[in-house]
Amino acid sequence: MTAGRDDHPLLDGAAGRPVRPYSVTRGRTRPRSALDLMTMLLATGRAPRHMEPEHAEALELCRSAISVAEVAANLRQPVVVAKVLLSDLIAWDALITGVPTVDTPDLQTMKDLLDGLRKLQFAADPDHSEDPRRGGLRGG
Repeated sequence: MTAGRDDHPLLDGAAGRPVRPYSVTRGRTRPRSALDLMTMLLATGRAPRHMEPEHAEALELCRSAISVAEVAANLRQPVVVAKVLLSDLIAWDALITGVPTVDTPDLQTMKDLLDGLRKLQFAADPDHSEDPRRGGLRGG
C-alpha cells in the first residue's frame, strides 16, 4: 500500500521517529515514587551521568518548580509515563518533591463565611429564604 498518489511518507522528517510509551519507560508501568498530578517537583542540580533523552527533557523542565501534570503535558506523554520518568529522577537524587501548600482557614473564619452567605440569601428573598438563625423556612 502506498502513502498516497505522490508517494509522500506518512510522517514528515521533522516529526522524528515515533516512540511508543512503553519504550520510553522500558516496559515499566508503575513509578517507584508515589506521585499525584499536583505533586511539585524541583531539580536538585545533580544530574545522573547516564540518562535517556526523555529523562533529560523532564529534568530540564524541573529547573523551576513544576507539577507532575505540567511535566506530562510538556513532554506530550501519558501521565503514567511522566511519573515513571520522574520517579527515576527522584531515585537518582536529581529531583525533590513537595506538596503544594494551601492555607486553610480556621473554624471561626468558616463559620463567619457561612453566616455571611446565609445573610445574603436571607436578604435576597426574605419571604422564601431560610432563617439563618433557625435553619427553617421563613414566611407566610
